[in-house]
Amino acid sequence: MTSTNPSPRQAYSLIPAGQQHPRVQRTGRYTPTSTQHPARMLPALARHLIAAYSRPGDTILDPMCGIGTTLVEAAHLGRRSLGVDLESRWVSLARANLRLARQQGAAGSGRLFRGDARHLEQVIPADYHGRINLLLTSPPYGQATHGTITVAPGKGVHKTDYRYSDSPANLANTDLDGLLDGIAAVLHSAHRLLSPGGIVALAARPFRHAGALVDLPGALVDLADETGLHLHARAAALLAAVRPDGTLVSRATFFARHNIRVARAAGHPLHLIAHEDILLLRTPTRPD
Repeated sequence: MTSTNPSPRQAYSLIPAGQQHPRVQRTGRYTPTSTQHPARMLPALARHLIAAYSRPGDTILDPMCGIGTTLVEAAHLGRRSLGVDLESRWVSLARANLRLARQQGAAGSGRLFRGDARHLEQVIPADYHGRINLLLTSPPYGQATHGTITVAPGKGVHKTDYRYSDSPANLANTDLDGLLDGIAAVLHSAHRLLSPGGIVALAARPFRHAGALVDLPGALVDLADETGLHLHARAAALLAAVRPDGTLVSRATFFARHNIRVARAAGHPLHLIAHEDILLLRTPTRPD
């Protein structure tokens, strides 16, 4: 089946992904241990992009799938999905979440592979090459804002589950150049894994490193051009809730808020980032 050409009504520029608190979005739909992953895609965002840029029966790929949010939402929408992750811990969690989706009556199916996203063509079975309709993922970045906190009287704040992996081979533990090289490898593979005209959807946001703002979305746009992918559309996924009176309710993590407070106390007038950039890239309609 060929990929869907979104109608004008589907090509939204603003995606309301934060109307419900992330905890509410996942409760009962994902296993409780899923909170151990430091950075989970919002189910509402994955669901929106899958519904807008694929059809029932299409095949969806997430090459850095984490706890399997893309796979779970694809299954509930009647799609087939493939997930890849380097860490066996997250592959196991994703399998558990996919089993839960099936138990809840999800009509779609999913397969998981442990492997390196930089070598997708070796990880994904040849039967799928050229037949994937949508590649949807969020690369690892900005670990300073990730994690789980516990507060103990007299002991302050304790932070856990803030690392993707301790392995130096994981893209989350490389510098920006290493991360971009890894994503470039994914984009090169997209030419051969996706059907002609297939869509690559990347969710990313600017982040701060050593006080400097890193424009990751801008770097990904340049990378897409270098790898021969067409920027089909660009959207903003709103991570805050919009109330009926128009006010925004932030969904920022404890650590994001803490970092802003520290910066302002030092005289830097920073603001919370309340959105993610969604880059929609398209493969050529005819193979090279």
